[in-house]
This record gives sequence, structure tokens and C-alpha cells, in this order.
Amino acid sequence: MLRISSLDTPSASISGDQGWPLFSTAATRQIERACASRLPPHTLMERAGLAIARLAMAIAPYAQRIWIACGPGNNGGDGFEAAAQLQARLPHTRIMVSEVREPSQLPADAQISWDKAQQAGVRWVNNCPCDLGPQDLCIDALLGIGLTPRTDRKPSDANQRLQKLLEQVTQCACPVLCIDIASGLDADTGQYLQEFAPHTIADPSPRHTLALLTLQPGLFTAQGRDACGQIWWDDLGCGIAGHQADASAPQPVAHLSTIANLQTQPRQHTSHKGSFGDVAVLGGEGLSQRGLSMAGAAWLAALAALHSGAGRVMLALLDESPAQGIAPWPEIMLRQPSAQDWSQPTVVCGCGGGEAVQASLPHILEQAPQLVLDADALNAIAASPALAQQLTARAARQQPTILTPHPLEAARLLQTSTAAIQANRLQACLQLAQKFQCTALLKGSGTVIANAQRQIWINSSGNARLATGGTGDVLAGLIGALWAQGCNADDAAIQGAFKHGHTADQWPADRPFSASALAMHLKP
Repeated sequence: MLRISSLDTPSASISGDQGWPLFSTAATRQIERACASRLPPHTLMERAGLAIARLAMAIAPYAQRIWIACGPGNNGGDGFEAAAQLQARLPHTRIMVSEVREPSQLPADAQISWDKAQQAGVRWVNNCPCDLGPQDLCIDALLGIGLTPRTDRKPSDANQRLQKLLEQVTQCACPVLCIDIASGLDADTGQYLQEFAPHTIADPSPRHTLALLTLQPGLFTAQGRDACGQIWWDDLGCGIAGHQADASAPQPVAHLSTIANLQTQPRQHTSHKGSFGDVAVLGGEGLSQRGLSMAGAAWLAALAALHSGAGRVMLALLDESPAQGIAPWPEIMLRQPSAQDWSQPTVVCGCGGGEAVQASLPHILEQAPQLVLDADALNAIAASPALAQQLTARAARQQPTILTPHPLEAARLLQTSTAAIQANRLQACLQLAQKFQCTALLKGSGTVIANAQRQIWINSSGNARLATGGTGDVLAGLIGALWAQGCNADDAAIQGAFKHGHTADQWPADRPFSASALAMHLKP
């Protein structure tokens, strides 16, 4: 489970209706310069070093050895400052530092902190100490947010040294505390730069990250979740919580959705099934199409909509043979696709639809007042310019749409590669939303939600339990149910993604997990 803890500022002071603000690297640098200009010289680095030292002592209270790998910039300076602070507070603990550059090559602030660490009696070592144990601590102060795809690419002795230390940090046998972000990650995208990506992590130690001043998107999506572990945050006394209120100040590039984004309304005693909307699911290609049945995907979407509180759930299976007998869940009403009125309910289309869904899409795109498109419906639209144009035209008719692709489906819709989608998940999701004038939800580690107005959210819930067949169908049905009950499209996607992941986060360790079990444990 992803957890974010503020060292000083109460969570409520930075959690608004949109969630926690996430700033780009460029905006963070601008905020840093503005804060530094209002404070005495070196104050920010001193505060950063103290924050690191305090958290280090909390994470590893019984550490006998603390090793700090310090890089060539101000992230390394924060590490030197933390070393001096730790040495003063833990005189019986071995505080050790490895550095990439000579002090004369460091920025001015980092040079000051290097001198302070020397004067405090910190030990300098060439490499990761071989005797670090599970109770000890490694502090990664190598790169932080100071690395971008446009820098540090030329071979040099310093870069070779940097890569060697980074590999040692990755393979460290003790917990690791990363400063700002795990070194080698792009803070804007959450992707490792190729030359700094870890080769292997055979038995990863617990990881923590202390974000200073701001939180960045790369902490929460793509490879960021695994690399950064538990996220801590300290605004260094600069009041970033209220920074957004100044229109001239840098604004967040995205927001992180949390449990505070869930909005549950009590159900009135006078309610009836019509009070909570209708969801109609179209999908489930039959055996006649490809020699296998995909009906289970459509059933999962319908089951999720039912357990998420929709007033009525209809299921239209794309099978040539008519539905026989009673459904496994009799509350779900079976329909023939040709007999269903698509102009009234919230429609979830595509789950297990196969090639058969393509014939129904023109009618669905024309009629559905609120439409969630998933799986094979997205593949069909990606392959048909006419369907893509019909999808885009829905916005002008005030017929909102939510797209829920995984990275491969997103790549097909944008006519690019999965690698390009994953290289910048926020930008890819925003491109989908703008291209089709809709709300787009890009699934994966750190699910991204965007709308055509350039608003972006990253989902903070979820874990690897969700990496099993059918959970995406459950998400589509859940979003449809929330939308049918009165959410707008953005909120249905944001709340649906969070509730979907949060249910997996709360799952008891001794209870078997599957998509159908997940669907049946959703709550209105």
C-alpha cells in the first residue's frame, strides 16, 4: 500500500478537493529559488539535512552504521548536511560518506555542507561498506530530481563513479532512504533513464523516499512506486501548501488522488432502484467468433456494477445464441443486444467484446448518454478512423465518454508503441483525453486520469494483487456504477480507480484474491 506522510505539515493542510498537488521538476526548481531568495543563505540545505537526519533516525533507530552516497550536485549537498547532523546526534554510530566529485567541483551550498561533515568527524569511504546489516541504513543522495534525459549522458570518470555507487545503493543489504526521488528516475515521468536503470534487484530492501519542498509525479507512477517505496514529504518550512493560491506561482502539473477523494452519500430511506441509475454492459464475445468464450469479462463488469450500488444492471452478451435459463446472479438482467435500449443507461462497452463488438459500436457511440469504453471497443476504434471520428463527435453532443485503456490499447489509439506510452504516462493520457475530447484513464502502476481541459490525476491506491485477469473489467463496471449514481465523468474515473485499488490494499492476506472476488467485495 502506498503511504504518504508529512514530517511537519498535517495532511489536511495540503489535501484539497483535487488531492495532493504534484509539481514538475521545472516548477520545483522555480519554487526552490523563490524560497531560497526569502531566506538567509544555506538555510534550505540546512533544513533539508535536518529533515533527512530526523527521518533516518526514525527509520533505523538501532543502526550502527549509516552510509550516505553523495552525488555531484545539491542532492549530494543535502547528503553531506545530513551526515553532519547525524554525526552530531549519534556519536556512537558510524556515519560514512562516499562522494562522486571533489569538494572544489561542488556547488557553493554543497561545499559548505561538505566542510561541515568533515568538521563533524564523518568518515569518508570509497564504496558501500561490506558490513551493512538489516538494522543499518543507506541514504541515496546521488541525483534526486537533478537528472533529466538531457544531462549527464557523456562518459566521464565522475559518471562512471556515479553509476558504480548507484549500483551499490541498489544492491544494498539494508533499508534505503532516497532523497527527493530514487536516483536515476525522471521525476516527471517515473521512468529510469536507461544508463541509470538498475540491472537486477535480487532481494530488494525496504525503501523510503523523502520528498523535499514538493511532491513530483514520478514518485507515483510507472517505475516510481517500486523504486521509491514509502513516501515522506517535508516542505522545509516554506508553506508549499498555500503556494498554489498565488496565481503567479508555479501550478501543479497533476494531483494525487487519495481516500479523501472518495465521496459517499448516505442513501435516503425513501430511495428506490431508480434512484441509483442503470448500467448496461455490452461485451462477451461467444464461441462462434474465435473459438473461445469471453463472456466472463462482461459478467465481471456487470457484477462490479451491481456490487458498486447501481440501481439496475443489464447485461447484453455478444453471443450468437440467445441467453438461456437463469443468470448466475439473478439480479443482473440478461438482454439481447438488439433488444436493449442504449439511449437511457450508463453504458459499459467492450469487456471481452472481441471482433463482434465492432458491429455494435456505431449504434452505441450514437445513442449512449454516458459511455465507458474498455478493451476490445478501444481496439476497434483504434482500427477504424470512422469510429474514432464518431467517438470524438460525442463531446459536441454533450455525451461524455470515459476511456479505460491499458498501455497497449493506449498505444493503438495514439498510433505509437507501448514503450512510448510508458515513457511519459501523464502526457500519453492527456493526449488521449484531448484527441477524443473525453476523460481518459490509463491503467498501470500509478493509474493516470486526464480530461480534455488538461487536468491530470494520479491514483495512489492499488498493489500487485490487481495483476490478474479480469480486474480491468471490474474497474470498468465500477466506474459505470459510480457514474450512473450521479458522479461526473472525471469523478467517476478518479473515485473508481481509487476504490478499485483501495479494495485490493485492504484485502486480507489469508483470503484468496480473484477478479470476481474483488467485484463482490466492492461497496456502494
